[in-house]
Amino acid sequence: MARSIGREYLEALLIAIIFATFARTYVVQAFKIPTGSMEQNLQVGDHILVNKFVYGGQFGEVEKFLLPGRSVRRGDVVVFKFPDDPTRDFIKRCAGLAGDEIEIVDKVLHVNGEPVGEAGYTFHTDERTYPNSVFLARDYRDRDNFGPFVVPEGHLFFLGDNRDNSNDSRFWGPVPESYVKGRAFVVYWSFAAELQQTDWPGYLGRIQQFWNVAFSFFSKTRWDRSFQIVR
Repeated sequence: MARSIGREYLEALLIAIIFATFARTYVVQAFKIPTGSMEQNLQVGDHILVNKFVYGGQFGEVEKFLLPGRSVRRGDVVVFKFPDDPTRDFIKRCAGLAGDEIEIVDKVLHVNGEPVGEAGYTFHTDERTYPNSVFLARDYRDRDNFGPFVVPEGHLFFLGDNRDNSNDSRFWGPVPESYVKGRAFVVYWSFAAELQQTDWPGYLGRIQQFWNVAFSFFSKTRWDRSFQIVR
């Protein structure tokens, strides 16, 4: 009898592990916002869920049949592998698809020659507008005046909502479509944290982070942001 119960527990554990692995690989994954590049829509310390099957970019034919998806659209908030370091995940808003001509003129985004209405999600925190001048460093010029640039085939162009304080495709180029991991769809928990370092902090650093959250869980949780849909 004891052997039978132990076997049942083992089978249940294995099934749970298999389901969790399948879900994390193909369905949904948690992601934490470490920087302010997507403020005010996504704030530092927001914990979000990412829909991984909506695009199905890395699926085979069977997976695509079981989990039908769609292509990335302009305006989607997407998690993807950083082109310069694929071990890191970035989150930005898709501004351009393959073949689109992207141009920013005095902070106004134009796609295929037409200005894009971004008032609902784009924020500018710097009143200055840097001119497109050869006397300025390229990072300053490209922030407020960029392009025109045609997105290559098989790539996407991403921008941060916090447009004056975002490290995005203006500076490191377009992202291969194969690097897309999923679409952000809900904030399930938000904790008022400071800017997070992107590198591994070490085991002692992780333990310190855990205790900081444990002792401040109720006082620093932003309850009003819980279960907000990402738009």
